[in-house]
Amino acid sequence: MLWLSRGRQRAEAGRGARGFDVPDERMHLAVVACGDRLDETLNMLKSALLFSFRKIKFHIFAEQTLASLFEKGLSQWPRPISSKFQYNIYPITFSVGNAEEWKKLFKPCAAQRLFLPVILKDVDSLLYVDTDVLFLSPVDHIWNFLKDFNSSQLAAMAPEHEIPKIGWYSRFARHPFYGVTGVNSGVMLMNLTRIRSTLFKNSMISGGLSWEDLLHPLYQKYKNHITWGDQDLLNIIFHYNPECLYIFPCQWNYRPDHCMYGSNCKSAEEEGVSILHGNRGVYHDDKQPAFKAVYDAIHDYPFEENLFQSLFYPLQTKFLDTVNTLCGRIPQVFLKQVEKTMRTVYERRVVRHMRPRHQ
Repeated sequence: MLWLSRGRQRAEAGRGARGFDVPDERMHLAVVACGDRLDETLNMLKSALLFSFRKIKFHIFAEQTLASLFEKGLSQWPRPISSKFQYNIYPITFSVGNAEEWKKLFKPCAAQRLFLPVILKDVDSLLYVDTDVLFLSPVDHIWNFLKDFNSSQLAAMAPEHEIPKIGWYSRFARHPFYGVTGVNSGVMLMNLTRIRSTLFKNSMISGGLSWEDLLHPLYQKYKNHITWGDQDLLNIIFHYNPECLYIFPCQWNYRPDHCMYGSNCKSAEEEGVSILHGNRGVYHDDKQPAFKAVYDAIHDYPFEENLFQSLFYPLQTKFLDTVNTLCGRIPQVFLKQVEKTMRTVYERRVVRHMRPRHQ
């Protein structure tokens, strides 16, 4: 397919600085976009680039109608930004089972994430995020969790909820799930090499199954009992393989549920939100203005402008209009990591500009 080849050729043509092709020097970020998620996805990618230090390889899985629009949008970003990333654009594909059935699971194309270990055979580790995610701290920081994995862990996610008595899985799930509250798959860090080489315990056969061989029979068994599609399937997998999962704190997948019923994410209260996950469509309505304020501030920020003057201060101002909401009354939770990261970015730039040039 021409649009796919063109995306790959542009990515492989050498976008970026010398040394970019050394695997250890770049991070891999994947996203799946269908329907009306183009602008939301571009804003997520923008947030990843604003604050990160190492270069990033984007793996964008998109419907054919969106592929050229992604390429157009990314090509318009200024050179200092485009030198920080490469990208590949892939079609939506499912290697096992009925493609149309997979495509309609939960939200359009969301099940694609289940097949990333199978498709990205040359990628060792990967961070997958939903389109409605925003990075408020460097991608480098969550990427570093890979170093904390023990010998059996191959993926990392945050809990679905912090309080079991009001969590969805603990109250309503009709299938096995991980731990006490389940996990949310909107931010998922993976060691793909380990996933591909592991046999996963399951409730269907006495022996283990590889990731690819597990997906379709698992779906067939539970398809009438799952509500959240691919996330439910991941919960089932890690219910039977809990030793394979690393749990990172809720500040790395902060959602409206963490503040709309009162603040219940202690790590965000202490450290600030590192990754914001605006599920429930909150970036695009007025139900959670604190989340929308962050989205709009990043969306409206002109590349290469001063981060404090053109992003942080406008964001602070926007939060003044959210103080009458449960999420907006704790602005420091949303702003702490942003301010900290901006200071680090600024300090690095100052140090770099002060270095004497070699003769």
